[in-house]
Amino acid sequence: MKRLFLLSLLLLSAIGIAHAEKADSDKPTLIDSDQLTYDDVKQVNVATGNVVLTRGTLLMKADRVVVTTDPSGYQYAVLYADPGKLATFKQKRDGGPDLWIDGHAERIEYDGKTEVTKLFSKAQMRRLQGDKPTDEVNGEFISYDSRTEFYSVNNTVNGNSQPGAGRIRAVIQPRPKVAQ
Repeated sequence: MKRLFLLSLLLLSAIGIAHAEKADSDKPTLIDSDQLTYDDVKQVNVATGNVVLTRGTLLMKADRVVVTTDPSGYQYAVLYADPGKLATFKQKRDGGPDLWIDGHAERIEYDGKTEVTKLFSKAQMRRLQGDKPTDEVNGEFISYDSRTEFYSVNNTVNGNSQPGAGRIRAVIQPRPKVAQ
């Protein structure tokens, strides 16, 4: 029984169960930009020009970022890239010392309440171990739930796949085999 429990633990760690850094949700949001407007009544911040948004290990970059705060205190960010450029994000994942997720798209929406990140148009996400990519997905729309490590990839920016609208590409690396 003890051996079965140990093998189960090894298997779980080998398949890479990792979630977004739990401590990030308790960190303040820092915004660096060339310009910032803040509407205290509507709880809307608009940052423009080389925007860098940081919240714990979450790092987002874009040319324009709109951050809104709901009455409960949850924050929502929409990142916009200038034409011909891409907005980016990177976040540490729990489950290991150097596990990361990163991605880019023309527009990125981050929901601080559900911790779901949506990438629109020319979207790509990669799981990293250090700087080395392990898995990668590409499509016109990617929804990523950092709490459950669940991806949904579609070939149109509206979040629905349609025949003939384009292809989705995934590169999934083999996982280390568990010794028996």
